[in-house]
Amino acid sequence: MMLVMRLVFFVVTMIGTSYGLHRYLWVRLARDPGWSSFAQRGVAVVLVMLLTSIVGTMILVRSAARETVRPLAWVAFTWMGVAFFLVASFAFADLLRLALPAPVDEERRLLLARVVSGVAAFAAMAAAVKGAANVRAAVRVVEVPVVLPRLRGGRSWRVVQITDVHVGPTIGREFLAGVVDRVNAQAPDVVVITGDLVDGSVASLAEHVAPLGRIVARHGVYFITGNHEYYSGAVEWCEHLATLGIRVLRNESVPIGDDDGFTLAGVDDWTAHQFERVAPGHKHDMDAALRDAHPERPVVLLAHQPKSIREAQARGVDLQLSGHTHGGQIFPFMYLVSLQQPYVAGLERVNERTQIYVSRGTGYWGPPMRLGAPAEIALIHLRSA
Repeated sequence: MMLVMRLVFFVVTMIGTSYGLHRYLWVRLARDPGWSSFAQRGVAVVLVMLLTSIVGTMILVRSAARETVRPLAWVAFTWMGVAFFLVASFAFADLLRLALPAPVDEERRLLLARVVSGVAAFAAMAAAVKGAANVRAAVRVVEVPVVLPRLRGGRSWRVVQITDVHVGPTIGREFLAGVVDRVNAQAPDVVVITGDLVDGSVASLAEHVAPLGRIVARHGVYFITGNHEYYSGAVEWCEHLATLGIRVLRNESVPIGDDDGFTLAGVDDWTAHQFERVAPGHKHDMDAALRDAHPERPVVLLAHQPKSIREAQARGVDLQLSGHTHGGQIFPFMYLVSLQQPYVAGLERVNERTQIYVSRGTGYWGPPMRLGAPAEIALIHLRSA
């Protein structure tokens, strides 16, 4: 019942917010510029159709076959990105208008409204085109040197992190195969997948995640759940990934290497306990994850959401690897993300012992666009002081 209530709340909130934003776009694109009533009705009809496509896709992506929902998803999610840029452009224009005296002449007011509408629309479309071009480029490999004072010996460990791939209606096998090729090219000691791998069921996406079975890492491939796994059947996905040779870390740890190695720990997503009915026993349990950690070895913790760092630093974790934020994905959304997560992107020192690296993500969610937050595969070099 609780899960159903959350789902209803999410749908109602999404529809209400989407309606308000589309209403705002209609006001700025059609009403304020003073176009004819016929043009205003036409814009309204188009916006209602696009709004319906977004709502329909968000519902169908969890239940319908990937190939069925894919064409609608491309339309809906592309429009979602364009709409975001339009709202941001018009909001910025409105702030400028507040600082300027309003025209007293109606003809001048209409002219100004049309100029603002045209400029904002052009800026939004340019940003959308640039954002779409960014996600079609090859995913970059970001090298991240990290010093762990408790790491013994002089060797450097190569840990490759991918996260937030979001294999689903608009990201499939071809994209993931390219990512796997780039991962293998780094000759990793360890590969970690820090959640939000999929948006859809095992039945719909199994063939599209199959390339993960080709990853070659000296000390193994490890996975933890993100919040999107719980929308997509976390229990089934954990079982399926194991058949691909991937070790799922669920509030547990494993030793990596000998005396010169480290402990790799992983926790379920921060919100896992909310899905007890569909994923019994899943919860974010830091104590269980670190229970068997060697006291003299550094601990590298896999935690999907950066907010896990509060518990991690209290328990002396040396390095936390996270995703979830996408680095904001689309400018200026990263500033909103920072209100919900303590860290958004990059390597940060939390205290004298604990550090955190937050990846900008390897794929994307929703709009097939990235602006100001390029996708990445993180190659993390762990070395001693």
